[in-house]
Amino acid sequence: MPACGQPAQPSPATWQHGHVTAATHSTLFPQAPDTADAVLDGLDPEQREVATALHGPVCVLAGAGTGKTRAITHRIAYGVRAGILQPSSVLAVTFTNRAAGEMRGRLRQLGAAGVQARTFHSAALRQLQYFWPKAIGGSMPRLVDRKIQLVADAAAACRIRLDRNELRDVTAEIEWSKVTQTVPADYAPAAAKAGREAPRDPAEIAQIYNVYEDLKRDRSVMDFEDVLLLTVAILQDRHDIADQVRSQYQHFVVDEYQDVSPLQQRLLELWLGERDNLCVVGDASQTIYSFTGATPDHLLDFRTRHPGATVVKLVRDYRSTPQVVHLANGLLAQASGRAADHRLELISQRDAGPEPVYTEYTDEPAEAEGAARRIRELTASGVPASEIAILFRTNSQSEAYEQALADAGVPYQLRGAERFFDRPEVRKAGIALRGAARFGGNDTLLDDAVDLPSQVRAVLSGEGWTTEPPAGSGAVRERWESLAALVNLAQDFAAAKTGATLADLVAELDERANAQHAPTVQGVTLASLHSAKGLEWDVVFLVGVAEGMMPITYAKTDEQVEEERRLLYVGVTRARRHLHVSWALARAPGGRPNRRPSRFLDGLRPGSTATVGRAAARGSGGVERGFTSRPDSAPRRTQRSPARCRVCGRTLTDAGEMKLMRCEDCPSDMDEGLYERLREWRGVQARLSGQPDFCVFTDKTLMAIAETEPTTPDELSRIPGVLKRKLDRYGDDVLAICAGQELERGPDGE
Repeated sequence: MPACGQPAQPSPATWQHGHVTAATHSTLFPQAPDTADAVLDGLDPEQREVATALHGPVCVLAGAGTGKTRAITHRIAYGVRAGILQPSSVLAVTFTNRAAGEMRGRLRQLGAAGVQARTFHSAALRQLQYFWPKAIGGSMPRLVDRKIQLVADAAAACRIRLDRNELRDVTAEIEWSKVTQTVPADYAPAAAKAGREAPRDPAEIAQIYNVYEDLKRDRSVMDFEDVLLLTVAILQDRHDIADQVRSQYQHFVVDEYQDVSPLQQRLLELWLGERDNLCVVGDASQTIYSFTGATPDHLLDFRTRHPGATVVKLVRDYRSTPQVVHLANGLLAQASGRAADHRLELISQRDAGPEPVYTEYTDEPAEAEGAARRIRELTASGVPASEIAILFRTNSQSEAYEQALADAGVPYQLRGAERFFDRPEVRKAGIALRGAARFGGNDTLLDDAVDLPSQVRAVLSGEGWTTEPPAGSGAVRERWESLAALVNLAQDFAAAKTGATLADLVAELDERANAQHAPTVQGVTLASLHSAKGLEWDVVFLVGVAEGMMPITYAKTDEQVEEERRLLYVGVTRARRHLHVSWALARAPGGRPNRRPSRFLDGLRPGSTATVGRAAARGSGGVERGFTSRPDSAPRRTQRSPARCRVCGRTLTDAGEMKLMRCEDCPSDMDEGLYERLREWRGVQARLSGQPDFCVFTDKTLMAIAETEPTTPDELSRIPGVLKRKLDRYGDDVLAICAGQELERGPDGE
């Protein structure tokens, strides 16, 4: 089958007979189609609609793996080859240099060389360089690749001390402010309105931001956001220049439109002027970068802004098997919010494959070792290591998998992150630990440290580790996660090696670091879910899919939780054939097994129950022609009500809080005596069944029972954690205990 973006070989066969695929495998030197009509060969009906809709506004809603790049490149190529579009009049815009390069390569293969395919920044920079002498005069400011040093200088000028990670977070806040067109004076209210977790006092960030802008002017430099801002300013102020740009480009194509920021949207509007020859492509269900200022609103509002638009929905998934697609659809079926209202129901075009594999491990090291063991089996059976990926939520999770793969002799490569032992905070922590191992006898910091774990905690507290994680996300949180991984490693090492000293731990860390500093080879990909966007593999391991990690702990609002769900959806849809989903009950061997699988898997993994009803998809494939009424007049899917605290009314997202139906720190009206009687009864039941206590009921479930004091089976069944099986088995006992009755004891006293 020809690959996505590759022309089909001339044949009377239709698209149903094997000429369509969205896979990336391709021949090295494909032949360009002989004619314009030949460009359309091999496209499915919806892709063909995209390719032939060359006039007016067009919105392509394209699900994962549906061949969106194929559709839009064939659209451009068909227009050029048919003489409808001049190559030099088309500007195709995407978000990464890799994607832009891929698009240019496909267009060349289709015989449409000369079309400009660029990122927003690249296109704007070319225009800025060309028009600067005419619009501004003099030499253009120098473009700085990285703004972090300028931010550091601005903070120093404000006499505000930032560590390396705070510097990264403040820099990210400045970038967010600029892409949302927020000036320094408006930063604090804008950040509060957007629900951002500011890494410092908002007034301090606004002050640094203001001085940062002054420093750039003084030093005659600009950053990447300035490229867009200055281009927007010139096109707004100089109508003659705007007219010149518009005479050059008459047709625009924007890929990944769900990731457009307000600033990029403004630039696009200025490029367009009063015209409407615009084709946008996106999928609201793959919006995972809202923290950078990206918003799917421009995609979802496209029909409102352009009532006459043609809307084409691509739902035929050529990447993944029906089994993988079924899971992906199931994830979104439980979603809420505006993006969920516009979700697409994918339909796999591939042959059936294996069911996703769900694996529960006792602890995180066992999970990493299990993944490495399975990967070694796959590579031994002939699966190329380059076709396997391990995807995780945070970069701090990579160390365990780096180590497990190294121990298993499986080559790997890290994508989008430094190796664990190469991270600045880890290297600095290693130096501190090495110094403490040599001279710790003279260090008062270690006076109260009675064992190896407490020594490590004491040393790393000087590097920024605290017993509780910092609020929010960002670099400070990532740094804490790295240091926490070292603290956890020390605990595991001490448990495994009786009498281990700080020097022993330092030697262990050096050995691990050296084992992972081998030259990078083509192997299994280790990547965060964010950095995996746009990629695909035959085999994907989604690891750490447990509450607290997926969704991440600091995802508190409904919107943040839904973005976490979309992030998992992106991870699932990276797999072509084999998908492994796993989680660990405890962090370390012998630890308390109090974790549970992600709520996103409820009703999807075997043995689990859906927490909400499934909703019908509104995203069947097809074409909708322009109309004048608002698309929002269509009936909306009923949304589930969020769980709210019965004391203060706050929306609950933590699984434990949702069981109690109250915030952890809200006052409890629990009957302590009843709770203790329930715990005593649970211990008896656990011994009788030979299971851990939590397998009967968790502490949170017992607390919820003691707080609500149910009197009927129906009331008891409404408590989260009391499923039908447990209600049938334990319901009579629990209700009797709640009623103050004494249970009959067996001959052995139990």
